[in-house]
Amino acid sequence: MRYKLLLFDLDGTLLRSDKTISELTMQELQKCRERGILIGVSTSRSEQNSMEFIAELNPDLVISSAGALVKCKQEYIYKAEFTKTETMELIQKARQICGDDCEITIDTVDAHYWNYKIDPKQQDRSWGDSIYTDFQDFMQESLKMCVEIFDEKAAEKLQQNLPDCDCVRFSDGYWYKFTKKTATKENAILHICKECGITTDEIIAFGDDYADIGMLKLCGIGVAMGNAIDEVKAVADHVIDDNDNDGIGKYLQSAASA
Repeated sequence: MRYKLLLFDLDGTLLRSDKTISELTMQELQKCRERGILIGVSTSRSEQNSMEFIAELNPDLVISSAGALVKCKQEYIYKAEFTKTETMELIQKARQICGDDCEITIDTVDAHYWNYKIDPKQQDRSWGDSIYTDFQDFMQESLKMCVEIFDEKAAEKLQQNLPDCDCVRFSDGYWYKFTKKTATKENAILHICKECGITTDEIIAFGDDYADIGMLKLCGIGVAMGNAIDEVKAVADHVIDDNDNDGIGKYLQSAASA
């Protein structure tokens, strides 16, 4: 393979539904690493809520919080944070438009905060250690805000009221992410290319959801999972088997023998 970096979204892509990486995929990734290919992760999860699932992988690069934080070889090379005041303004705007009781999550470099009504681990054990807060006096710098918005018109209005933010919806629910305008997966990739001395043409990217579209279009080869939404499949160079059926492992096997 002439490619120098393999870059994977996590949920619905590298991770199976049970939030594990298949044995075949791990074996093929190890072979790639032995050939000098870098292994990277590009996720909307916070860094802390990612590493517990991929500790065994020990990735060379981690793009987290949807592109707001980038780590290369254990060093942060890019960070797009809202100030304390900006973070409070984001929360206030969300509550004004979506209701005082709307659910909100905030990523900081060190933690993941949530004003959950039901402990998220009771809904999904993969959420990791979220810290409960009512956000009333929340004064911290942040990387990303997510808001659960059931009314599409309210979501559109919030986006219009936050013009300096990049907003993407997650297809598996009613959650919308808001980051700095420059905090996207594709912009994070450009920082990685500069740091590692590679080009986007030397990257194979894998994804399944709206936040992955720009990444797949930017990289040399964009690969959509079989379980990906139609919009992702439409921009991909290849569509492979789904995340629960060794799609990535089979693809890497095939690419290595081509």
